[in-house]
Amino acid sequence: MKNRKYILAATLGATLLLASCGSEDKKPMANDAPAVKVVVQTVSEDNDNGFLTASGKVEAAKSANISTRMMGYVDKIYVNVGDKVRKGQLLLSVNNADVSAKLAQVNAGIAEAEAAFANAEKDYNRFTALFNENSASQKELDDITAHYNMAKARLESAKQMKNEVNAQMGYANIRAPFSGVVTNKFISAGDMANPGMPLLEVESPGEYQVLAMVPESEIMQIKNHTEVDVLIKALNKTVKGKITEVSTSAKNTGGQYLVKVILDKTDAPILSGMYATVQFPVAPKTQSAAVMIPVEAVVHNGQLTGVYTVSQSNTALLRWLRLGRTIGDKVEVLSGLSADEQYIVSAEGKLFNGVKIANQ
Repeated sequence: MKNRKYILAATLGATLLLASCGSEDKKPMANDAPAVKVVVQTVSEDNDNGFLTASGKVEAAKSANISTRMMGYVDKIYVNVGDKVRKGQLLLSVNNADVSAKLAQVNAGIAEAEAAFANAEKDYNRFTALFNENSASQKELDDITAHYNMAKARLESAKQMKNEVNAQMGYANIRAPFSGVVTNKFISAGDMANPGMPLLEVESPGEYQVLAMVPESEIMQIKNHTEVDVLIKALNKTVKGKITEVSTSAKNTGGQYLVKVILDKTDAPILSGMYATVQFPVAPKTQSAAVMIPVEAVVHNGQLTGVYTVSQSNTALLRWLRLGRTIGDKVEVLSGLSADEQYIVSAEGKLFNGVKIANQ
């Protein structure tokens, strides 16, 4: 029993001796990684927060989807996408064999009605003269007058039927409603055209508008005829615009209200379909200043957003934020960052928590 105690004591002593030797060999390792050069800014409060931004798309102020009211195969399309067209120019034709046959029938009916009317008119004039000379009775004159009026009505009916067929012929030969540019083609030669089906799209260039969606919490502050700034993202250019329509219903838009903005004339190469950000001037809801940081400084990690700040030991420290509105190239910080704190805008190397930084 004593020998076992001696062995345990010896083993424990050897273990403590090795542990103490190992701890003496371990020394604090210095972080010798080079410092990352960064651009640092100090948070400042922006009192000019009286703006609301909304996204939208640019489209031509005057555009039309060309369709037909008749069913038939497309015979030929005379224009291509990008072609300039003038008002009344023939764009495409739909097979109108049945309408042409009906027109021939109507023309034959008109010829027949004209002959019957001419004959009835002669009888009417002759019997009117005979009645005046007391050579015809009142009954004979009344019968001839009725026959004359019926012949006249049949002729007018045949002419109106021709007008109807001519209108159908117009739907078979589709023409440009105004001068502009063909921007889209939805059908090819040989396809079946149905009533109301869009065939071509024509836009009048030069005047553009933006359709933006505004949330219900802000729509009451949007007023008609107000001047706004519109940022065209693809061009990175801001143009002036004016509100021309403010929707009063969000029944079919999920709580978002449609606002139409007409853009001022500009030399910028704006095209339909470009994304835009409209900046509406609205009265600030509170008098408190807003904390604004550049959008480029924001770090995204899935659904989380944050920014790298500067710690007391001059290292990078990632801090998660709750963001608000985006105004131009800046975004509002609702929580997570306060005034007079420093944050990193850009870096020449990879940033992570604890990396040493050096101001450029």
